[in-house]
Amino acid sequence: MGKRIFLIALSTCLLFMLAACKDQEPLPTDGPPVKETIALTVWGAEEDELLLEQIFASFQTHYAGQADFQISYQPQSESNCKDVLLSDLEGGADVFAFADDQVAALAAAGGLDPIADEAVVRSSSLPTAVEAASVENTLYAYPLTADNGYFLYYNKAYFSEEDIQSLERMLEVAAQAEKMVSMDWTSAWYVYAFFGNTGLEVRLNEDGLTNYCTWNSSDGSIRGMDVAQSMLNIAASPAFSNRPDGEFLTGVRDGTVIAGISGVWNAVAIEEVWGRNMGAAKLPSYTCAGRQVQMASFSGCKLIGVNAYSQHPDWAARLAEWITSEENQRLRFKMRGQGPANVNAANSSEVQSSPAIAALLEQSNYSQLQRVGGKFWDPVTEFATSMAEGNPSGASIQTQLDRMVEGVIER
Repeated sequence: MGKRIFLIALSTCLLFMLAACKDQEPLPTDGPPVKETIALTVWGAEEDELLLEQIFASFQTHYAGQADFQISYQPQSESNCKDVLLSDLEGGADVFAFADDQVAALAAAGGLDPIADEAVVRSSSLPTAVEAASVENTLYAYPLTADNGYFLYYNKAYFSEEDIQSLERMLEVAAQAEKMVSMDWTSAWYVYAFFGNTGLEVRLNEDGLTNYCTWNSSDGSIRGMDVAQSMLNIAASPAFSNRPDGEFLTGVRDGTVIAGISGVWNAVAIEEVWGRNMGAAKLPSYTCAGRQVQMASFSGCKLIGVNAYSQHPDWAARLAEWITSEENQRLRFKMRGQGPANVNAANSSEVQSSPAIAALLEQSNYSQLQRVGGKFWDPVTEFATSMAEGNPSGASIQTQLDRMVEGVIER
């Protein structure tokens, strides 16, 4: 009897479960899978907008069907990207362009993770670019350009090959033509040109934050006073123009400037104005302490970083790889005149025949990878501005040098 009751109860349960199953919606067995929406924000230079739009379009075409992409571009200066990003890492861009001197701080703050495919990136990039993108031999960013330096642009209609060997001679030629030679002394980046090959030093201390600087030295064959006096002599020329980079280009376009110190980012625009008369060469020498001193330069690279706090880190990394691919570095050179960090692109005939790239390579013999702490910039700019204006305060030059160095090495 008990067995019969058990079987009846079991049958009732099975019938109940079967009925319940009939009431449920069947699982879908066909139809396209639901694609994930990938929203990515990219920061880049304002001048790169058209270029990046093309790169985004090719990226979405290449990965069509794998996801729905919403890629938004926001202009952001590469020079202060670090400060903006670190103010809100979680709300910052997924992918961003920045200057290589910021990589250590970004990595230390947790804004960058080591690159997963490090071996591939290393093998396809120029060694100097890999070094610039690394912290203690660990790669933290994707090399984009290897051209973040400066050299001389000049109009061949006014200057001979001999003229451009000396800055003072160039100023003489420009004065005779009632034209200008431009250099930006409001930027400490360019002011390094006068101190870099004199034996006077500036460098980053081992703490990675503070600076060592001897630019005010009163000893040695070239003293800080000697450099300062040379700068005053140059500034006194009626043909010298202390103007920011953008105003240099304005002067080229309106015909008042016939030579200036800048970088490859202006090559296309200058060639549009000067045409076949556009010349590019290493920096000239200048007269200091009774001798000719080859002007130096800071060098560096532009990098692409992936925010460690990105909501889509894998896709962000793919986009960074796409932006820095050989094909797109070639496209960048074609549209923006910027020198590739990719080995194959850099060795292409198009790049090697560029006057601007050739000048940059020539100047690289007298350049130093930019590695200075944040306290370097403002004191040097203040000092150089005073020199450009002819020392209007009348203050002791040595006192101004000492004050500059105190600011540079401040902890």
